[in-house]
Amino acid sequence: MFDVVVLGAGAAGLFAAAVAASRGRSVCILEHNDRPGKKIRISGGGRCNFTNIHTTHRAMVSENPEFARSALSRYTPQDFCALVDSYGIAWHEKTLGQLFCDGSAQQIIDMLTAECERHGVSREYGIEVRSVEKSDVFSIHTPGSIVQARSVIVATGGLSIPSLGASDVGYRIARHFSIPVVPCSPALVPLTFGSDFLSKYKECPGVSVDVLVSVAGVSFRENMLFTHRGLSGPAILQISSYLTNGKGAMAPFTVDMLPDTSVEEMFPQPNREPRDVGTVLATRLPRRLVQAWHHEAMKRRTDQCSKSLLADVVASVKQWHVLPQGNEGYAKAEVTRGGVSTAALHQKTMESRTVQGLYFIGEVVDITGWLGGYNFQWAWSSAYVAGQAV
Repeated sequence: MFDVVVLGAGAAGLFAAAVAASRGRSVCILEHNDRPGKKIRISGGGRCNFTNIHTTHRAMVSENPEFARSALSRYTPQDFCALVDSYGIAWHEKTLGQLFCDGSAQQIIDMLTAECERHGVSREYGIEVRSVEKSDVFSIHTPGSIVQARSVIVATGGLSIPSLGASDVGYRIARHFSIPVVPCSPALVPLTFGSDFLSKYKECPGVSVDVLVSVAGVSFRENMLFTHRGLSGPAILQISSYLTNGKGAMAPFTVDMLPDTSVEEMFPQPNREPRDVGTVLATRLPRRLVQAWHHEAMKRRTDQCSKSLLADVVASVKQWHVLPQGNEGYAKAEVTRGGVSTAALHQKTMESRTVQGLYFIGEVVDITGWLGGYNFQWAWSSAYVAGQAV
């Protein structure tokens, strides 16, 4: 019998366990992998992009992004940085507020496990949770035993990167207790395209372009990368979270490949430039991309093109309308969109509204952050408020 059993030894689970135990609770973590923090270890190219200093609820994708406001305000990026600093872990800021370890992601795992050890958290690895029942207390059924607890924190993550042990057990637990689950889909994921697109841009894989991508009033300015299956890169991963509603249908979006350039800057008037249009475009865009770009004016001399035709050329690369066929799936998705409905949880504690003592935190909840440390901050913040409340 424990006061608290935490299901999952990822970012959210480890931190929630440490916070709860620091308040004198007896805490046990059950993890089906053979060691903690597998997704932490590979994050940020192995250096762990452990938070983003600009994190707010506005950087969250959800049926109700406002839900994240309370937890994010109660445990901030600055709070987590203070913990990191207390362990002497050196870090640095990259672009757009992203914070990384100077060393390796293992430092964050070691810090979290040290916090658990410091407060006496029991940790069991290689334990499969088959079901959770409740009578007077919770009974967590595993192949070899039944663990009992007064409270359970579900921190089992989403479906992304199954090679690291991703599981749907958190959603199954929610449904068992009649807690609604928003349909899930891969998020922060490369996009795939049909044969026409791949044939047209067959010489472009490896080409990277600074772009502004937009859909339904949401825009991101980062790099886009052409791949053998379609498009990737930070800008594409960001916009991918907004292109599906969990039912598989993809939405079109717009790419501006010359976000800092107008038609007047590209083709000044009066136009006496003797070079052809494609050559001029190649001064601002990768040559392989320009060579693959189909427009009637590409091989015409600019001084022989009308102003409206040149404007149309520039518009074609500034307002490129793209409709993906699909995405690379959970195997390549960094996170899972959807999950346990926020309408079923108390935003100040992450506790179920209908099952007292049952909490859901981190990626298993219908809160999906932008690329760049936002999902880690949601893990820390949701774990903190649950650990404080349990």
